[in-house]
Amino acid sequence: MSALNFPAHSPARFFALLVGMLCLLLESAWGADVRLNEIKLPPGFQISVYAKGVEGARSLTHGPQGIVFVGSRDAGKVYALLGDKGGGQASEVIVVARKLHSPNGVAFRNGSLYVAEINRVLRYDNIQARLRNPPEPVVVNEKFPTDAHHGWKFMAFGPDGKLYVPVGAPCNVCEREDPRFASVMRMNADGTDLEIFARGVRNTVGFDWHPVTKELWFTDNGRDWLGDDLPPDELNHAPKKGLHFGFPYCHGKNISDPEFGRKHLCSEFVPPELELGPHVASLGMRFYTGRMFPETYRNQIFIAEHGSWNRSLPIGYRITMARMENNRPVKYEVFAEGWLQRFSAWGRPVDVLVMPDGALLVSDDKAGVVYRISYKK
Repeated sequence: MSALNFPAHSPARFFALLVGMLCLLLESAWGADVRLNEIKLPPGFQISVYAKGVEGARSLTHGPQGIVFVGSRDAGKVYALLGDKGGGQASEVIVVARKLHSPNGVAFRNGSLYVAEINRVLRYDNIQARLRNPPEPVVVNEKFPTDAHHGWKFMAFGPDGKLYVPVGAPCNVCEREDPRFASVMRMNADGTDLEIFARGVRNTVGFDWHPVTKELWFTDNGRDWLGDDLPPDELNHAPKKGLHFGFPYCHGKNISDPEFGRKHLCSEFVPPELELGPHVASLGMRFYTGRMFPETYRNQIFIAEHGSWNRSLPIGYRITMARMENNRPVKYEVFAEGWLQRFSAWGRPVDVLVMPDGALLVSDDKAGVVYRISYKK
């Protein structure tokens, strides 16, 4: 959807922004109905509800027994979606943890479920055998900042066996002496050797490793209040440790920050591989490694765009794709849309997950559901 190009501080933009935010607030108060008939997909693809009643559904991961684990943010819960009961639906939704502090991130390894709160990472051992009577969690590491602003975390195990955990900037745009802020960190599975892998990352809530090169790719949310169309969100590539991606000095490929940009040139930092839509809130991303979708989708990047909150006309609220050629994105296109109907959004995609059968799961924290996107010739 295109937006009216209002100046950043014009009365017209303020009025449009006020109307848009009012619509979104009213919609939150009334709740959201799942309206799958409004979702547009490429020919041959179908979308269905995999699980409902998953309040605040956010990050997704799965274990070897067909169980999908789902984190949340404001709900404070972690869920287990039991295996497919037929027809592409989960057979049961079980709450395995409650009253946690924004347990957005979930990861699974060697029979244990890892959960990321704001300032710590927990581990639930032998969880698949104890879904209805979960064990007391082991604190893996509690050396993360306590700031709630951009403090909720996505996390995942990399090909190196380390657990990657980001720390967002505790602000819209700022400098902090603590080097952990605006970074991607990593540690051993037992919580030891915590270190910074990448810097200058404002807020990544989704990343994955290329299935061939094993290199890290991640989305990053751009700063607010530079107008409707600036800056873009980003898709970044970190092939090695120690790179700096520009925040808070530079946004997108060459947008100098009006407050901090005078300190550094954009040429000093690693530019994004792809500029995404402005304020689309790009969150979960995965390389498609399944075999259900046509070959042209293999090793392509799917991105969940949660949707803008402070734009004159909202955008995002969709699933997009970064088309890859020779390990470089060459095209940015919409794959699934319809959660946003003008000013009204009834759903907000958060994360995507490739299932063993090749279907793509999509979490929605507004509608409280997990969708399943499948393909038939």
